Amino acid sequence: MLLKGKNAVVTGCLKGIGRSTMEVFAREGANVWACCQSPSDEFESQAKELAQETGTSIHPVYFDLADSEQIKTGVKTIMSAKCSVDVLVNVAGMTHNALFHMTSMEAMRQVFEIDFFSQMLVTQYLTKLMVRQKAGSVINVSSVTGMDGNPGQVAYGAAKAALIGATKTLAAELAEYNVRVNAVAPGVIKTDMTAALAANKMEVLVGKTKLGRPGLPEEVAKVMLFLASDLSSYVTGQVVRIDGGMR
Repeated sequence: MLLKGKNAVVTGCLKGIGRSTMEVFAREGANVWACCQSPSDEFESQAKELAQETGTSIHPVYFDLADSEQIKTGVKTIMSAKCSVDVLVNVAGMTHNALFHMTSMEAMRQVFEIDFFSQMLVTQYLTKLMVRQKAGSVINVSSVTGMDGNPGQVAYGAAKAALIGATKTLAAELAEYNVRVNAVAPGVIKTDMTAALAANKMEVLVGKTKLGRPGLPEEVAKVMLFLASDLSSYVTGQVVRIDGGMR
């Protein structure tokens, strides 16, 4: 088991990439602080079943990334356990689809609040623990849109690009404490976000991939498993594309 005995904090666990990351990490032995926006009885039940199946601890934590006080309270809950935080995976996010001249500054700020500023706040809190431990791995979920751009996604692309910039800077700052910081850049992945796309738009995007299909959330999670584990002990400041060979 690649993460046996490690403690991981994963945001956006209710569905999609976050949910798959929680499941993959637990099956590799990690105890998971499973962060979601709002309470769900169904999720609580499923998390309990996963914990029993894997022999790990899954602790649901609820906070809204748009609310800094809720983030602070959620982090306090995690820290109150008095255990190490070995891995942080910043998955949760949102998108906004509109051409630049149709994108209001309010929408731009909202996307940056969720996709960048809130991620930085969570990271700031939890990397203080990692610095004291002199060990840790932070993984930020960016996007190929943050690297290549995509018409109609200026807010999302800019926020994801900012996350890449922060990843590289934090990797340089935290390296002396043996804290690694990397990012992944998924392409077309089967999630609720892509399910909302029109069929013709999805077809065009999939047509840009060399593998000719959308990726699965667990395929992203498995790359992050590598980055979270000691297999990647000499990897930091990197952005790994998970895009089926998009061109």
